[in-house]
Amino acid sequence: MPGKKIFDSLLDSVRVFSASGLSPDEALDRVCRLLKEAVPYYDWVGFYRVAAERELVLGPYAGEPTEHTRISFGNGICGQAADRAETFVVQDVRRETNYLSCSPSVRSEIVVPVFAGNRLVGELDIDSHKLAPFRPEDREFLEEVARLVAPLLQHKIPE
Repeated sequence: MPGKKIFDSLLDSVRVFSASGLSPDEALDRVCRLLKEAVPYYDWVGFYRVAAERELVLGPYAGEPTEHTRISFGNGICGQAADRAETFVVQDVRRETNYLSCSPSVRSEIVVPVFAGNRLVGELDIDSHKLAPFRPEDREFLEEVARLVAPLLQHKIPE
């Protein structure tokens, strides 16, 4: 499992991507690929943007395609995290009654809200094929990633 040194190095890379001058989606895509490749138990990494009418819209991601490209607030783990504006850590998705399955291989999920000031602008969603892999260090790391990419998620979603 990655330690503080690896997470700090990844945060440095996220800072570079966030300030690189790439388009927001290109920078977010690079962040997704970086996290998926660097952390062995991050099997799907993606961002959702908040759209009008309390809905999340899938943005850049790394991993298998998902049919969940639009999620209403309150629906599934992502929707619950958006509705409550708080990080959700689910160590065993099979125990959740409100879980939207993206893949039968997924065993756990962490969803981190992304804020611009006090306004929810998106979410960082990580799925793992491992049972209970997420530690407090993952949560702290991913919450910092969310803070760093917040400016990239503020851009309006095309209609």
